Amino acid sequence: MDSITHVALGAVVGEALAGKRIGKSALLLGAIAQSLPDIDFVASFWMSFSENLLAHRGFTHSFLFIGLTAVGLAMFTDRWYQKPDMPFRSWLFFFGVQMLIHLLIDGCNAYGTGWFEPFSHERISFHFIFVADPFFSVWISIAAVVLMIARQDHASRMKWTVASLIISTIYLFYAGVNKIIIERDVTRALTTQNIAYSRFLTTPTPLNTWLWFVAVEDDSGFHVAHRSVFDQQEKINFHYFYKNKELLNEVAGHESLQHLIRFSQGYYTVKRKEGKLIFNDLRFGQITGWATPENEFVFHFYLSHPEDNLLVIQRGRFANWNEETVRLLLKRIRGIKTPE
Repeated sequence: MDSITHVALGAVVGEALAGKRIGKSALLLGAIAQSLPDIDFVASFWMSFSENLLAHRGFTHSFLFIGLTAVGLAMFTDRWYQKPDMPFRSWLFFFGVQMLIHLLIDGCNAYGTGWFEPFSHERISFHFIFVADPFFSVWISIAAVVLMIARQDHASRMKWTVASLIISTIYLFYAGVNKIIIERDVTRALTTQNIAYSRFLTTPTPLNTWLWFVAVEDDSGFHVAHRSVFDQQEKINFHYFYKNKELLNEVAGHESLQHLIRFSQGYYTVKRKEGKLIFNDLRFGQITGWATPENEFVFHFYLSHPEDNLLVIQRGRFANWNEETVRLLLKRIRGIKTPE
């Protein structure tokens, strides 16, 4: 998730776990602990971009890192804070829960999280909530602000804490249910439309859990589409993108290529445009694809011009957004109705 959500969630969870014992310090310590796995951003200062793709949400997002760091933080705070009602085991539980929540939430996004590093390089990504979803974050963000402002002895503190966590948790389950609905619809459409495939992915479009991006892989490429949970027609109108794997022969020795293939988990296409060889990772969806089905993909890496790859993911995430594309997004979310 985005950094603001982690900070707010850490503060609220901190209040739930230790607010009555250490006061408002629980908000600060919770926010720090919840954000700690993202310390891997410092790797970007000396790693190449493709190396940093795999370093981010790598070891610092593993269960091993959580275990080691939680013990270290618990030992430090137990000695430094010296609160009789917060012994070592309570600090260990506090920091362990905070960072475990960080890992679980990040695993819900498309990026991929290295839970089992360094023993396995498998990246965990459940693809059922966008990296920044206001419908998940707003409740805990409001609660975090209230908790910072309200007096420590205010009777409603726990009510705000519990209510925000329950609402956000329910929304996560709701997003998971929506994913099940979308994958059921996609499977049914592929069968009725006689589309052969080896696998497919579904991931939510920006800022919501109702409109989903779909990429279906076959031997030559991907059938790509958008599907709303409110769509009534069973047919899905796919657009085809060839994988063009053979184009990679030109850059077989490129230092970034193997990193990119591993990072994309095989969901990639290659194309040549204006003299540039472009690697697309489909897992992040298309740039306003609900408005323009043939549009570029959010993640596109210039294999032949590596100097142009700064902010490669962020540059496409909200590109081409304007009043019209937002209006079309809302319209597409409402779904395609069955003709009467």
